[in-house]
Amino acid sequence: MGLSDVVEKGLRKMGVTVSKPILAAITLIFGLIVIFVEGSLNLIVGIYLLIQGALLLVEYYELQSRPAPKT
Repeated sequence: MGLSDVVEKGLRKMGVTVSKPILAAITLIFGLIVIFVEGSLNLIVGIYLLIQGALLLVEYYELQSRPAPKT
């Protein structure tokens, strides 16, 4: 499972659907910004970490809110 699959899954859980081509375009744009804009790496990495943290918290609370499976 690639990073795009993880991000797409997390966005879908929040009710946001993004197609893979759009996600790929966003990734390419951020990559170009990191390459060509001096000092942008900290900003891009910070944004990535905030998004990942939010997605992980959403997944955690979603799993906590599900009822336990009956055996």
